[in-house]
Amino acid sequence: MVTAADQETRRDVAWATAREFAHAAAEPVPPVRVALDRAAGLVLADDLVAATPLPAFDTAAMDGFAVAGAGPWTLVGSVRPGRPWAGERLEAGRAVEISTGAAVPSGAWAVLPVESAVAGDGRVAGPDLPRGKHIRYAGEDTPAGARLAPAGTPAGPALLGLAASCGYDELLVRPTPAVRAIVTGDELAQHGLPGPGRVRDALGPLLLPLVADLGGRLDGLVHVPDQPVSALAEAVEAAAGADVVVVTGSTSVGTTDGLRRLLAERDARWIVDAVACRPGHPQLLARPRGGPYVVGLPGNPFAALVAAYTLLGPLLAGLSGRALGNLPQAPLITEVQAAGRTRIVPVVWDGPGVRALGGDRPAFLDGAALGDALAAIPPGAEPGQPVPLLMLRR
Repeated sequence: MVTAADQETRRDVAWATAREFAHAAAEPVPPVRVALDRAAGLVLADDLVAATPLPAFDTAAMDGFAVAGAGPWTLVGSVRPGRPWAGERLEAGRAVEISTGAAVPSGAWAVLPVESAVAGDGRVAGPDLPRGKHIRYAGEDTPAGARLAPAGTPAGPALLGLAASCGYDELLVRPTPAVRAIVTGDELAQHGLPGPGRVRDALGPLLLPLVADLGGRLDGLVHVPDQPVSALAEAVEAAAGADVVVVTGSTSVGTTDGLRRLLAERDARWIVDAVACRPGHPQLLARPRGGPYVVGLPGNPFAALVAAYTLLGPLLAGLSGRALGNLPQAPLITEVQAAGRTRIVPVVWDGPGVRALGGDRPAFLDGAALGDALAAIPPGAEPGQPVPLLMLRR
């Protein structure tokens, strides 16, 4: 098992291992306590425990009559949700009309459904029922003190409803990690058509929804030139209050690529230095001393997308306290060559398997825009072999 204490420089890391390194390196953000209506989408920082048995009292599971003993029965009252029966104990041969969810009187044997009952003149008749039929007994769903959801569980609609049913008004959760993005490149145009020597910035518009999909909150995005390198340094310093700084471009070792030099100057701890996959090989993850995590994404759009799913997604999961989890798999029904490195390609569902779409060149997003998932195809994979999937569509 990979641990965050392992601080060796990791170069050209295997794709699956890089994801583990990124997740294990994350120190979860401090928890906060929030009201239920503000907890949606956040992650439990503590176990959700049943503070009371559920149901908290014996409850009717059907509309009808709570009966005691053998029938026919004499009607002695009625019970509605929120209005318990006024009597102390239901004696044999007696019955009360009851609604689903109402408290079953002490002494009742069962609930006779209304559709099985014949009522009139203050009496009700119907088939004899086994004891406990159509009664949900106190603690039947869960006893008090039972763990209902472990820490690390996302607070989705069902969990919020579960928490409310247990009497919670607030939950201890981990806030969404804050991300600042720095898009580098002298050649980038932010508006209009690309021209000679200029390309349209695809990563700026992509990052806001991508960070949200991966479990973060984009708190700001700036564009900086490749030169001078001091512009990148100033942008990184300005983002020091974030949990994660994402830098696009500037991740390779060329003359205009300054991120690695900047990290070395700041005595950064390297977590991943390049990943054995294509596209996306020159991605990186490091943490300068006393600063936020820095994720370096390649400048080519599809390569950057691959790198974000490889390093940024697992890192954000770890910061949120979420488990990395196992990726879903499906058989790859088309042949894709993956020599030496994991190859990441867009795929679509095709019956029980997935089919490669093409469109996996580093600079173009057409395949990813149309795909259902990114398939991580290991070297030597054969058609029909199950491959891990990074889901693009929920």
